[in-house]
Parts: sequence; C-alpha cells; structure tokens
Amino acid sequence: MRIDLDSYREILDTLTRNKSRSFLTGFGVFWGVFMLISLIGGGQGLKELLQKNFEGFATNSAMIWSQQTTKAYKGFRKGRWWQMDYKDIERLHNRIPELEVVAPVLFTPWNVTPTAHYGDRSSSISMQGVTPDYARINEPKMYYGRYLNEMDVRQHRKVCVIGKKVYKELFKNGGDPCGQSIRLDSTFVEVVGVDYAESNINIGGGADESVSLPLTLVQQLYNRGNEVDILAVTGRPGVVMSKLTNRIRETIAPAHMVDPTDEKGLTVFNTEVLFQLLDNLFKGVNFLIWLVGLGTLLAGAIGVSNIMMVTVRERTTEIGIRRAIGATPRMILSQIISESIVLTLVAGMSGILFAVLVLQMLELGNTEDGILTAHFQVDFWTALLAALLISVMGVLAGLAPAARAMSIKPVDAMRDE
Repeated sequence: MRIDLDSYREILDTLTRNKSRSFLTGFGVFWGVFMLISLIGGGQGLKELLQKNFEGFATNSAMIWSQQTTKAYKGFRKGRWWQMDYKDIERLHNRIPELEVVAPVLFTPWNVTPTAHYGDRSSSISMQGVTPDYARINEPKMYYGRYLNEMDVRQHRKVCVIGKKVYKELFKNGGDPCGQSIRLDSTFVEVVGVDYAESNINIGGGADESVSLPLTLVQQLYNRGNEVDILAVTGRPGVVMSKLTNRIRETIAPAHMVDPTDEKGLTVFNTEVLFQLLDNLFKGVNFLIWLVGLGTLLAGAIGVSNIMMVTVRERTTEIGIRRAIGATPRMILSQIISESIVLTLVAGMSGILFAVLVLQMLELGNTEDGILTAHFQVDFWTALLAALLISVMGVLAGLAPAARAMSIKPVDAMRDE
C-alpha cells in the first residue's frame, strides 16, 4: 500500500482540523491499551508476590502428621491420640520407593512457649528439630553461615540456624552472628547460620521466626524419645504425590493400630494441590485480563471507525473531486486506512508508554532492603504484541469508512456541493 507525501499531509491536516474529535477517539484506544498492559504487568507482579510466599518449598511434597482418630480399628475405640516414630521413616522408604526424601520434624511440647535470648534482647520463636534432608523440601536461603549437617545430628550438637526476624530482633547492630551463643529457655546454643527464606507455608510457625536445631538435640532437651511430629516427604521426578497418598496411609496407619481410611487420624497434606490451585487461579486471571483488555481495545477501535465515518461524510465533496481528477479507489482506500492507523498507533503507543511508567512506579514501591520483591513490568514481546494488535484494529477500524469513501461518485459529490 503506497502513499505519497501529499497523502501524509492530508492525513495530518484531517487530524488537525478535528483535534477535539481525534483526541476523544484516541483516548478510547489509549485507555484500552493502558488497561491491557497495566493488567498484564499487575497480574504478573501479583503472581510473583504470591509465589514468594511458597518460595523454596518443594512443589511435589507432602506433610504427614497424626491426629485424634475418628474411626475404631481392631478393638481400639475412636478418639485415641497416637504418635508417629522413627520406624515410620524406614517403613516409607522400604514400601514406597517413589519417595525421594523422608524428613522428620519435631517441635517443642504444646505447653512450652520457646523464647530466644541474647544479652538483654529476646524474641518469640518457633523451634523445630530437623535433619539436613529437610533443606531439600523447604530450601533455606542462607544469609550467613551454613545449614545443619549430619554431624550436628549424630553428635547432638548444640547449634542452631535462626530466621530473618529472629536475627534482626536479637542482633540489632547487624553483622555476622555465627559463633555467638543464644539462650533457648535454659539451654545455650551456638548460631551457625541465618536463614532469610520467607516461605509462608507455616509448619509450626513462619520461616522468618523459626530456630532450627538438630532433631536429636530437641529429642534430648524435651525427652521426646523416638517420637516424630511431622514427616515431610517428596516424590522422585515425575511422581505425582496425590497418587501416593493412600499408599502412605496404608504404610503408616496399620503399624500404629489406626484405620488406613481414617483421613483425619492420619493427615496427609499434599502441597501439589496447593500449587496447582495457584496455577489454575492465574490462568483464569490472565484470561480475564486479556478479555477485559481486548474488549476495551475493541471499543476504542469502534470509536475510531465511527469518527472516520463522520470524517468521510464531511469530506464527500473533497473525495468526489479527487475521484473526478483521476484518484483511483486504491488511493482513497490507502488514505482512509492510513488515517485510521495513524490515529490508533499514536494513541496506542502513548498508552503503552504511560502503562510502562505506572508499572515502573509500582516496582519502585515494592522493594525490601533495596531488593526488588516482584516484577510488574511486561516483557518486550508482550508490548510488541500489543502494538501489532493496535495496528490490526486500526486497519479494521478503517475498512468500513474506506469502503464508504470508495463508493462516492464524483457526480453525487458535486450535487452535494
């Protein structure tokens, strides 16, 4: 489609003569593109913020814990309290080879409220005894030092890894706290690491307020024997954890005289369901974003088409004269569609730039300790796709006015004059 310099001048003259009308029409396209880009960027940022709550947590994992039974089994009445133990780890490894990691977790007794002390400072904490394998399920984000290792567990070492909140409350002057001793109730333990993980999947408490000790040390301090409060498990690559739930119950429950069908007596919380729910939620959100954005763009394009219709009607005489002196239908078509494309592109690109500016301001407002917490910007290809959509809608918006312009006969135009 070729357009000479004179045609471009006519396009600009037309838009200049109808400033207010062009502005109102362009604003519809501007708003549509702004809404589309802003919603896409905002949706991406919101998804990152929600995913940050589960950051570092294995997606194919499950948490297993015992509760009061709700069914009678082999002479035992319902309502009985029971406890898992170390032997359940071996049972799961032997009978369910699809499990890659089986990590026990032990908490303080329910009547103990643990508090950490350092000098004259104190912090309420959630204390947990774990093994090094637990890091493969809930991955730590070490800021200082190291995580617990096998020697810590075997030798019952009095060491700990503290969370971000505990670190900031006990060591307000900052710096590396590794090698310092803090007091947990009446026991002094050495800090060997600071974990900055911020996962909000609470297992006995938030990650930022946790103090992780070797599991054997917690057993010794609180006389827990071989008891286990939670078994955290992950499947091997390609294994769907939801398919192993019944086998897990059938492996653990009968060994403790619990009905394998008692879902409350032996609870298996499958995190895979949680992550699938999040993914499905944002698939729906993205669909709605594109639906609203495209709908707003379409409304703007219809506005452009209507304005171009009015413009063609006002220029009936001009178009008729051009036809009379030799302008071809293709030249008329080129001019009208080009006017439509220019109008939609100028408004649309302005909308993209303004949306990017707003999203950049959102990013600047979502930083923590100078670190960006979520990306609200759209990528280059999304912006390019939006620009292509604007161009296509500009062409579509100009088709009907162009068809009307081409149907104008010189004789009819002169009669109107």
